[in-house]
Amino acid sequence: MAKVDLVKVGKNLLKSFDSGEAVELQSLWKDQPVVLFFLRRFGCQVCRWMASEISKLEPDLKAAGVSLVGVGPEEFGAQEFKEGGFFKGSIYVDEQKKSYKDLSFKRYTALSVVPAALGKKVRDIAAKASADGIQGNFSGDLLQSGGMLIVAKGGEKVLLHFIQDSPGDLVPLEDVSKALGISSSAKAGQKPVCNDDVCTR
Repeated sequence: MAKVDLVKVGKNLLKSFDSGEAVELQSLWKDQPVVLFFLRRFGCQVCRWMASEISKLEPDLKAAGVSLVGVGPEEFGAQEFKEGGFFKGSIYVDEQKKSYKDLSFKRYTALSVVPAALGKKVRDIAAKASADGIQGNFSGDLLQSGGMLIVAKGGEKVLLHFIQDSPGDLVPLEDVSKALGISSSAKAGQKPVCNDDVCTR
């Protein structure tokens, strides 16, 4: 796991999607622990399904005084993402992609993104998302990957740093709860078993 320099990362600016205000990343963990979910793209079908999954924890996070924040690498698609109700936390945009870089979230090349996006994990989640009525699009930056960062109140320490290897990788809900030391009754959605029927779309 790459070492996270919270002082350095904390100075990066994010733009609040709701207010348009620029804030330092560290302001999000100044007064409470925070779960930062870094999306690949707001239009990505798999990302939208993951956002709806992590949002199942929102009531428990709120009760425990933990903030849930979604971060996208560009504003493109954010309005549709918000209106779709995929995510229960606040939404920010890292227009410089500086936090993505500092947190070692990789960028694909035009060649490497295709096998990654067609991998079994991604196809499984895309099929599940379709079954749940979650659609996506191919607009925006297709090459950025994401991950998650959970930081203790005041930036005391990193509780979890997760880097996507495949676009279909996500942190299990119980791992999020465990990192924060909270209990949750949220049930993870079942990832479908991939067969030709559901995975060729």
